[in-house]
Amino acid sequence: MEYLLKTLDTSRQALLPQVRILEEHYLINHCHDIYNLTTLGKLIVNEISSFLEYINIFGEDVGYWGAHDFSFIPPNLFNRINELGECKVINPPLMAIYEMNNDFYEASKKSKSLCGITTFFYPKFPELFSELIAKNVSVHFIVSKNLLDKIRTDNYADFERLINSKLFQFSLYTKNMDFLSFSYNDYYTKIRPKKSNGEFESKYLLCRRKDQFDWGKELFEYYLKDSVSIVGI
Repeated sequence: MEYLLKTLDTSRQALLPQVRILEEHYLINHCHDIYNLTTLGKLIVNEISSFLEYINIFGEDVGYWGAHDFSFIPPNLFNRINELGECKVINPPLMAIYEMNNDFYEASKKSKSLCGITTFFYPKFPELFSELIAKNVSVHFIVSKNLLDKIRTDNYADFERLINSKLFQFSLYTKNMDFLSFSYNDYYTKIRPKKSNGEFESKYLLCRRKDQFDWGKELFEYYLKDSVSIVGI
């Protein structure tokens, strides 16, 4: 009891009524001022831990999650969405819509690799990729058919040079993409879904967590298996 009072920074008078409620619902038991979780209590606490991780992700931005289509994430990965940790909704100003997020950009330069999937083109993509390759960062991007056609028309020379680098891999996704973009480096995961009604918007999710790397890698590999390597523009 003394440990509980100190940890919760409360008084015995305030805590005991709450303890009795837990006992009445068979979640805890006690003997001589020692309290323990029951088997049922342990089961529920395990579920609460996962629930709190989801709350940590959704936070005050639950409306964003509810208004956007995340069906492009396979169920086995979406069930583990809590592995992303805390996510922030980024709403860039109008003048910065076509600019890379600065936190993500700087983190990419310190990463071993940058991987992404996208249906739209940032004007600074060639500059960013060249800079990362110069810093010995491995880059692998998957693009949609429409975007590949645009690159061949508008950015042929830039991407021809990039493809010749051993650190740059370029792939074409052979199926339909129901999202705008997804990318990850060693520090961040960035997700830009469509709205549930199919509309496009500039807002996106930026998630940072020390152990989120595998989640992003698994989603990337999910799309990579249905992609073909581009060896020449």
